[in-house]
Amino acid sequence: MSETAPSQHREVLRLAVPAFLALVAEPLFLLTDAAIVGRLGVAPLAGLGVASAVLLTAANVFVFLAYGTTAVVARQLGAGSLPGALSAGIDGTWLGIGLGAVTAGAVALFADPVVRLFGASEAALEQAVTYLRISALGIPAMLVVLATTGVLRGLQDTRTPLVAAVAGFGLNAVLNVWFVHGLGWGIAGSAWGTVIAQTGMATALVVVLVRYAGRASVPLRAHPGRVLAAARGGIPLLVRTLALRADVPLAAYQVTATIWTFLAFALDALAIAAQAITGKTLGAGEVERTREATALVLRWGVVVGIVLGTLVLLLRPVIGPLFTHDPAVQAAIAGGLVVVALGQPLSGFVFVIDGVLIGAGDGRWLAWGMLATLVAYLPVVIAVHAAGDWLLEGGTTKGQVNALTWLWIAFTVFMAVRATLMWARVRTDRWMVTGATR
Repeated sequence: MSETAPSQHREVLRLAVPAFLALVAEPLFLLTDAAIVGRLGVAPLAGLGVASAVLLTAANVFVFLAYGTTAVVARQLGAGSLPGALSAGIDGTWLGIGLGAVTAGAVALFADPVVRLFGASEAALEQAVTYLRISALGIPAMLVVLATTGVLRGLQDTRTPLVAAVAGFGLNAVLNVWFVHGLGWGIAGSAWGTVIAQTGMATALVVVLVRYAGRASVPLRAHPGRVLAAARGGIPLLVRTLALRADVPLAAYQVTATIWTFLAFALDALAIAAQAITGKTLGAGEVERTREATALVLRWGVVVGIVLGTLVLLLRPVIGPLFTHDPAVQAAIAGGLVVVALGQPLSGFVFVIDGVLIGAGDGRWLAWGMLATLVAYLPVVIAVHAAGDWLLEGGTTKGQVNALTWLWIAFTVFMAVRATLMWARVRTDRWMVTGATR
């Protein structure tokens, strides 16, 4: 074990570092759009915010295209079947195209009633509908990027998605400036720039996948039966994602939520490494190596969580003033960040175990586990809402600080419940099914 530990450390770093950089590059699309559109005025920027929320939800619901594909491909690769790995990846890509087309049609058709749910002004809603209907054209590309990225991660290649993400970000920035301000297209120009950049990313990643398939003599045609099997395999992860999204709004309190999300990218990179390694070792039938790798990435998760939490505590006094001049809001941000910082080791633990179980293809248990977590968490949700109304009733700064702090405490309880259930699962052997398929 001592001889393999250094190589395992290098393997985790080789997979996790490019994955982290690629994850960070993705949100830069919308940040760039916001910076460029913001110069058009308040209504376009507000409309962009509404449309982005709808667009990200529509795409991120299908994140199983990346996670599920990574696990299946890595398992086939570990079993020594590169053609089987590529065939599974191609099926997942076809599934992404199909789901993307259906989702794009639905988003474009129902853009107006959906954005009205946000209660923004008429001027902002008009901008949001314009952006959303154009951006819907890019949803198939977004899902293809998810699927092909999952394939490459399963093949232990996290650098190619990083290159594609960086190139896509650069193209998106150039096109947005040109279309929005150079050609005067307004928010529609921002949408077209993003669609073109996303399509370019998807095309580049598909070309890489086609080259892999060509070298292994794997056909590119869709296999309806296998595509449907891939869809069925993604259902448990879809249930897990939907159940998880039911809790996430509790944490979405502007600045603190933004900080937490950024920290999550670092931890999710470790989870991606865990997915790829677990799928490969179980595919190769190496149960003991899977145990060793699991223990290693769990240590990484907790240690990285401690480092991130310490950085947040040290930077806490300066983070609030970067976003607002209001002393009351600064105090609330500082109070919430204390809980965010203290919860990072727990988050690291949860993210990594989640990645291990996804890599093992244990999607059905993850779906039921997330639903059980949601049920157990509902009383906490009710209590926090009641306490929040009471704390905010007086409108004092102290009340605002306490309300946000308790909001993050509640979210930390949610993570603790997830951690408990996942730890109980990973301590058993039932999730470690070996072989090319589960």
